[in-house]
Amino acid sequence: MKPTAVFVKRVWASFLSSSGLEPNLLSHLHLIDATPGLVKLEMMIEKKHTNRLQILHGGTVAALVDLAGSLAVASRGMFNTGVTTDLNVTYISSGGKIGDSILIEGKCHKLGRSLAFTTVEFYKHSNELFARGTHTKYIAAAMKDEHNRIEEHKP
Repeated sequence: MKPTAVFVKRVWASFLSSSGLEPNLLSHLHLIDATPGLVKLEMMIEKKHTNRLQILHGGTVAALVDLAGSLAVASRGMFNTGVTTDLNVTYISSGGKIGDSILIEGKCHKLGRSLAFTTVEFYKHSNELFARGTHTKYIAAAMKDEHNRIEEHKP
């Protein structure tokens, strides 16, 4: 496994052990691959991810923008991924129903001194784009975390 993927898995494990939301809503999210600045994830839609129409809930997609954006920041060597300052989601079509798998691609476009900028795209297994998000994170305080490995994960 690539060093960046190993690092991102460590960060994801930290989310699962320390957070309240991710272990309850997104515990079955799987990291497919990670390279500096890019993460690829997969998740099967479960009932807890759906709305009353039994399709993927927009709130689940928004939570995934936050998480995938954070893991994209982690792919640049940030163990502490900062806090969200801005999050936007554009819903293009339904993401699917219970039992469908979705693919998620998170990119960290810029890791500055105080802000990180990410985009997240969502695909059905047919390769059809169904949602897109942008995510900005405040990282100035997070840059001081002793667990960061920024020099080891440059793009």
